[in-house]
Amino acid sequence: MSSSGDIRGWMFRYRSYTPLPFLLVMVIFAHPTLHSLIIGFCIVVLGEMVRFWGVSIAGAETRTTGAVGGTYLITTGPFAFVRNPLYLGNLFMYAGVGVMSMALFPWLLIAAIVWFYIQYALIISREEEYLSGQFGAAYDEYRKHVPRFLPRLSPYRTTTPAVKRLNVSEGLASEKRTLQAMTLVTFILIGIYVVRVSPG
Repeated sequence: MSSSGDIRGWMFRYRSYTPLPFLLVMVIFAHPTLHSLIIGFCIVVLGEMVRFWGVSIAGAETRTTGAVGGTYLITTGPFAFVRNPLYLGNLFMYAGVGVMSMALFPWLLIAAIVWFYIQYALIISREEEYLSGQFGAAYDEYRKHVPRFLPRLSPYRTTTPAVKRLNVSEGLASEKRTLQAMTLVTFILIGIYVVRVSPG
């Protein structure tokens, strides 16, 4: 089935927008504490570090909103430990925002994690079909040794030369919107906390 007629294709195209309802509810019902802000922010930073490492290698293709595709089979950097480091980073970031906000805690956080896990599992299944068709045995071998979400302890190694190298400037350009969004949400939650603890 083509991605255009598949719910997985819809999930892929709108994956940048599906977090917005959850983030909005997390802000509206926010009840942050000093400890929740610190712990949640550390989780967000961890997620962003994983994402940034990945996009600094994969580049702008990670922002594709059309059909599922990919020019290269990337197996280096974070991709040597887990097949979907960007989605894993996203899960950490959304969980971090949930902890920071303490909104309807823990039920909203659990609902968000379950939703995004299901969404990403659907998207990944479509991406895997494409990658297997595009790169054949090389991708099948990679998929056999590198997990979807639970990182392996040692990096996957192949004799094939790396097709992409770490490019921090490209990573910054690709992550600009994500960094802006997370910074805005963080400052809003800090502002809510300050207002709550202020006397009077």
